[in-house]
Order: sequence, then C-alpha cells, then structure tokens
Amino acid sequence: MAEQAQEAAPLNTAIAEAAHGVTLALREGGPYALSRVLRPEDPLTPAAVRILGADVLLPYAAGRPEQRDPADETVVRRSLTAYPPSAGSAVSAWSHHGLTEAARQLLPAAWPASGEPDKGWTEAEPWPRLAHQVSQLAALAVPGLAVDLEERLAPRVVDLSRGFVRAVRRRDWLQAAGLGRWLARLPDVPDTLGLDAGLAFVGNWGAADPRVVLHVVAADRLFGRGR
Repeated sequence: MAEQAQEAAPLNTAIAEAAHGVTLALREGGPYALSRVLRPEDPLTPAAVRILGADVLLPYAAGRPEQRDPADETVVRRSLTAYPPSAGSAVSAWSHHGLTEAARQLLPAAWPASGEPDKGWTEAEPWPRLAHQVSQLAALAVPGLAVDLEERLAPRVVDLSRGFVRAVRRRDWLQAAGLGRWLARLPDVPDTLGLDAGLAFVGNWGAADPRVVLHVVAADRLFGRGR
C-alpha cells in the first residue's frame, strides 16, 4: 500500500498543477498552453491528460488569450493512444470521446471523428450510481460539448440534484463539484436546491483540491452559477 501511494504521488502532483494552471487561465485570462502546464516529455503527462480529460483544453473553449503550441496536439494524441476507453465503462468511453471532440474543436489539426458512446446508461442507472458517474464526467460540462449527453441527462436533473446534496453531506467535495458543474449546465434545476450557494460552499470547503476549484470556477465562468 505504501509503495502504491508513493507511485501515485507524482501523478497526483502533475494533475493538481495542471488543474491549477487551467483555473488560473479561466480566472485571470492570462496566457495558457497545455504543453506548458504539462510537459510533453514527462512520462506522467499522458495519464494526467487522460484523467483531466477535456478540461486540459478548457481555457481555449472559454476564449481566453491563447498561445497554442503545436506540441499541444502531440500531448493529446499521446494520451488518447496510451489510454483508450476501458471495455464496458461508460465513464471511460465518454471521457475519451469528450477529449477527442474537444481537440477536434479547439486544436488546429486534423482529428478523426470519434463514434459517440452509448447513452442508455443515463436512463437505466439508479440515481446514486448515476450521480457518481456524471460527476466523473464533469470535464464534459462545456457549452457545445457532449450535447447528446446533455439532452439525456436533462430528464434526470432531480436525481442529479439528489446526488449533489448527498455528496455535500458526505463532504465528498470532488463529486459535489463535478455534479454542481453539470447542474450549472442543465435546465430546470430546482430552485430549492440552492445551487449557487451550494457551489460556493463546495468551493470553500474543497479549496484544498485543485480539481474541486476548477469545477467550481468553470461553473461560474461558463454558466454564471455559483457566484
């Protein structure tokens, strides 16, 4: 167990630094380049990109000042190749698809179209498992990305709201932030949820986790929620 923790530490550091770099670009509008927050030559970069998913390109989607380096394309391609979707995992399939689609939209290169993953799980899953899965796909909560998934999740907004409340009560700040970001995108969120106050609360208590902060800032910058 100790050896596994030691091996995970450098990757967690890379993920945290990249998430912090994305958040700074969203908040301050400063220069951003994927290949600068995650070094192309670092062996941990493909894994970090795969875990953060489409969020590594989020400053470009948000229209922030950009300095896209040709190395960005190499970084994304390496990650997609090294970590293809896991068989039988809807989250893995959609995360891979989302990163591919974000690259097609935002990087000046030729990208093959990726087949859209199955959406049936959005109807079949009980609400606790659905909430868990959707929170892991928070990087897809971006205008114009995963539109079909958004349409499938809209009828289950009440279930996702229940998941948000449950995550907050459990102090699972990362899950709460991911769900809150998706709810910021979806229509007809119940007013009784208090999403804006809830996101601010999550951002405050989960401030030690750069990925929590990233999701809360994205909900604000992209959808005007959580202020």
